Amino acid sequence: MQRRLRLGVLASGRGSNLQAIIDACEGGQIDAVIALVISDVAEAYALERGRRHGIEAAFIDPSLRRTSKDFDAAVLDLLRKREVELVCLAGYMRLLSPPFVEAYNNRIMNIHPALLPAFPGLHAQYKALQYGLKFSGCTVHFVDDGVDTGPIIIQAVVPVLDDDTEEILSARILAYEHQIYPRAIQLFAEGRLEIRGRRVLCHETKTSQAHDKRAWGAMNP
Repeated sequence: MQRRLRLGVLASGRGSNLQAIIDACEGGQIDAVIALVISDVAEAYALERGRRHGIEAAFIDPSLRRTSKDFDAAVLDLLRKREVELVCLAGYMRLLSPPFVEAYNNRIMNIHPALLPAFPGLHAQYKALQYGLKFSGCTVHFVDDGVDTGPIIIQAVVPVLDDDTEEILSARILAYEHQIYPRAIQLFAEGRLEIRGRRVLCHETKTSQAHDKRAWGAMNP
């Protein structure tokens, strides 16, 4: 039996993308297991989501570390002890230090509610509305030392309607986030992703086309 990819998920809030990853793992859409959920917020609902599914969930208190590098070192130590192979950021509100990024080079993913490189950082949906976009969306990308600047893995395009508010648009985009994040993780688990400079190439395998049709046939919430 093929060994399943071991994931570590970092989250600071409610963890809806974490739940999507959990559901995809349990439903067989991702050949992976979540080994650990870590939060920098004690009351983050993401921790409860993990515990409800029998996943180890740990709060690491930033106030007990002198610097962000010290905090990241504590997170890294726990990830390594649990043999995590891919780190997934799911609403994680801390910037990763360069040593963290280097430790998991090209093995950290993030989901962002905009079509990068447009509108990196916070309040992307609000910025899209203020700019008058007709289409927005979401992006899964590898994490580098910048803010939402890493190589793009997969994107989904979401229409912006005339009567959208920030809340309505955010909810519409979130539905697509819940689809493309597990999809990107599965591509990584299958070893199909190759980074060439800023480009991420997705290679076909003998079984990938059949698997794609079976597990991801309807990319439309």
